[in-house]
Amino acid sequence: MIILVMGHLLLVLLLVKIQSVLDLHPTLKSMHFAYLQMLSFLQVSYTSWFLDAFNYAIAMNMDVLNLSIGGPDYLDLPFVEKVWELTANNIIMVSAIGNDGPLYGTLNNPADQSDVIGVGGIDYNDHIASFSSRGMSTWEIPHGYGRVKPDVVAYGREIMGSKISTGCKSLSGTSVASPVVAGVVCLLASVIPETERKKILNPASMKQALVEGASKLPGPNMYEQGAGRVDLLESFEILKSYKPRASIFPGVLDYTDCPYSWPFCRQPLYAGAMPVVFNATILNGMGVIGYVEGSPTWNPSDEVGNLLSIHFKYSEVIWPWTGFLALYIQIKEEGAQFSGEIEGNITLNVISPSDKEEKAGKRSSTCVLRLKLKVIPTPPRSNRILWDQFHNIKYPPGYIPRDSLDVRNDILDWHGDHLHTNFHIMFNMLTEAGYYVETLGSPLTCFDAHQYGTLLLVDLEDEYFPEEIRKLRDDIVHTGLGLIVFSEWYNIDTMVKMRFFDDNTRSWWTPVTGGANVPALNDLLAPLGIAFGDKILNGDFFIDDEQTRYASGTDIVRFPRGGYVHSFPFMDSSESGATQNILSSKSKADYPILGFLDAGSGRIAVYGDSNCLDSSHMVTNCYLLLRKMLDFTSKNVKDPVLFSGKVRIDKPIYQNDNQLPSRRTDINFSAYSAVVGKPLVCGSDSRFEVWGTKGYNLHVRGRNRRLPGYPVLDLGIGLNSSSFASETYNLRSPGSTKIKDVSTGNKYLGILSADELDMSVLAASRWLLPAIVAVCGLLLFLSLWRIRQKRRRRRKGSNSATRFTNL
Repeated sequence: MIILVMGHLLLVLLLVKIQSVLDLHPTLKSMHFAYLQMLSFLQVSYTSWFLDAFNYAIAMNMDVLNLSIGGPDYLDLPFVEKVWELTANNIIMVSAIGNDGPLYGTLNNPADQSDVIGVGGIDYNDHIASFSSRGMSTWEIPHGYGRVKPDVVAYGREIMGSKISTGCKSLSGTSVASPVVAGVVCLLASVIPETERKKILNPASMKQALVEGASKLPGPNMYEQGAGRVDLLESFEILKSYKPRASIFPGVLDYTDCPYSWPFCRQPLYAGAMPVVFNATILNGMGVIGYVEGSPTWNPSDEVGNLLSIHFKYSEVIWPWTGFLALYIQIKEEGAQFSGEIEGNITLNVISPSDKEEKAGKRSSTCVLRLKLKVIPTPPRSNRILWDQFHNIKYPPGYIPRDSLDVRNDILDWHGDHLHTNFHIMFNMLTEAGYYVETLGSPLTCFDAHQYGTLLLVDLEDEYFPEEIRKLRDDIVHTGLGLIVFSEWYNIDTMVKMRFFDDNTRSWWTPVTGGANVPALNDLLAPLGIAFGDKILNGDFFIDDEQTRYASGTDIVRFPRGGYVHSFPFMDSSESGATQNILSSKSKADYPILGFLDAGSGRIAVYGDSNCLDSSHMVTNCYLLLRKMLDFTSKNVKDPVLFSGKVRIDKPIYQNDNQLPSRRTDINFSAYSAVVGKPLVCGSDSRFEVWGTKGYNLHVRGRNRRLPGYPVLDLGIGLNSSSFASETYNLRSPGSTKIKDVSTGNKYLGILSADELDMSVLAASRWLLPAIVAVCGLLLFLSLWRIRQKRRRRRKGSNSATRFTNL
């Protein structure tokens, strides 16, 4: 069989064209309809389709383009660069941020790009819609904090719109809010005289008018509402008297403005802490290209402001229309006992080439970012927690699988795994409990262990430098650092089965690791005598009358004598374990999952599952357990239930090296890792080296570690057909009493997961669609052949009639 390889969209257009010209064969018409239905059901799309559409928009000299689609892949370079080309051609792009709320870190591309106006959704009570995706953007993670997005919000729940046939229907989704803002943009553009329009109207000036004119809502924070609800009249007043200028968004960072300034208002600054990073956007309404003249400067309002140290990272070249300004904020050591507020302004000069009609050689503008910061004396060591963000890997660039294997409609771990994305509820809990949590965006060799009570390692996927392994042991045993590790599942057989075929790249994608990189964690914990296994355990258990769900966690296979280890009966759902359960009459067995250990002057707590801390697919939380673990590691307070004599082990738990989980040999892990094949950058306290400000661009244009050909997105139900955005599926996990509603928004690639090989959709993706294409081509050929034969017969009959007449 010859399979015709062509773009689905081009084929559909071809069939539509043929259908309008020819009376198609009935079978061919039914196959055409089946093919369209299959495309709609699969909800897939390809980068090439959008590139063609964007080229058409540029060729037609469009002014405003709305995009009610999105996807998690912000490293699809052809797509991202084409969006830049669009905006560089003065096309104002408005895009929906996605329907993956209320989770944080779920912004979709291209709405998360700084040159695009990203739109979130609200209801008629000015509440953020539950389905509306939240920031921060995840481009800048792990070394800092993401960008403030969305830019604005608009009404997106139960909006009346027209049906395809007749009448109206109620629509919900950010796909509805986005065209509302696009309409606002068109109205604003229409009031500018045509002679002035090209001089002042561009993607940056329009975004300035929208964000500066927006009404800030009283409840949501900046990563939920951006600048606030779009306000047509206020934005009109700004544009009416607009003069080309540059500005910074957001223009204020105020630690006293809670909850809007979350997470910054949650935790004051203090001396000796890791830098707090605030990533703002430079909007250059003066031209498509601009330059930062000189360096940003900190201008304190009084002498107290000299206690503040700020390092800057910024776009020296601003293109197209936008750039970034990242602030690395610290309190100097002489402010260790200071308590109060620091105020002042950051100023930044931007220049752009002048318009041809202007006499001056360049345009110039000064941007101002106002700071109002709250400072407290340095907290005691026992209250300080260090969160390791450096060893986290997420999608993109690689296929990093979900942590909970019970969730089959969201196969990618793409939410950032940051304190302020999918772990934001845990962060709020810890700050309310009196802890201060700092983010480590550098190797473990880059911090002073004397400053912290506990190092928190949760759901990490990267490898470790040998120097990190040695230093961590010394920090625990000799320095008294506490260590808490939340691991995840790791099973090679299961990873292989989770592969899927990506139609966009025409290749098979296989997970680069499991839920966590257990072999790497085992190397890190080896000097301490601790290791995790390759089981995938599921079930409910009780500790101190608190029920907790163990969702796709792993087991402890090594632990020193004298430690405290808790074991519970679970089902092993890994590939090998599932086979053994079928053959064995005993379906459950006791597995050790929680351990506590005194190690020299430090203390260690390990747990095999992070789902109970992760908001992404959490069934039940284990915040109380985390609090008790911190009491032990930071303050040496032992809970009587967790440290009862019954769970103290007199013999070590030990599994041979050849039985420990092994690394995959068929994956080039260096393509995704910040460790493998990379130099160890700092070997001392990184607070003063300000990791990330040298040689690492916080903006995607500076990154060079990527893979080609990522699939961009899926036209998910919630984004593409907004009427479905508010619908939910009720998913009940085995043994769970809690029903979780999962939005049917943009969950791309989930239907192609190879761990559901019985699904007809997978078959359709691999052979049915090409078969339909081939059959359609064959029937089309037959139809054309029949038409040709009819014409020959007519021509032959006409010639015969002529000869008869002549006779």
